[in-house]
Amino acid sequence: MRRVVAGARGRLSREDGYTLTEMLVVMAIIGLIAAVLTPGLLGQLGRARVKSAQMQLDTVAAAVEAYRSDVGHYPTDAEGIGALLAEPAGNDGWSGPYIKSGKMQQDPWGNPIVYKQEAGGRSFSLTSYGRDGQAGGTGQDRDLQANIGG
Repeated sequence: MRRVVAGARGRLSREDGYTLTEMLVVMAIIGLIAAVLTPGLLGQLGRARVKSAQMQLDTVAAAVEAYRSDVGHYPTDAEGIGALLAEPAGNDGWSGPYIKSGKMQQDPWGNPIVYKQEAGGRSFSLTSYGRDGQAGGTGQDRDLQANIGG
């Protein structure tokens, strides 16, 4: 038999509400759903970072090309892509900064983007070593490059 308790908020029954067992079942279902969906979502996040890193390399490569157009040569290895942010000494025609911030010098994983002048200063390469920050690798750890010039 239901016992009704009258209160200021209306009529409530002592049998209203959820039992501990019902709450545990709901929490277990939520946990199972999270366990199934989490790996897929994390994989998607990793793929998005790889695409973001490649787009960033292409953006920095375009900035290096703009630098060369203004100054007449690519930055040296010593100047690196820092030359896109602050004017190196003795570079007439520099009209930068060519990138918005120093964050563009790092890939989405926080590793530095490696700049190398090649072919006697006629080309350059930009490299992101991926998630692991080391040369080589596959998947999210693979190296990404932008090679320009020549």
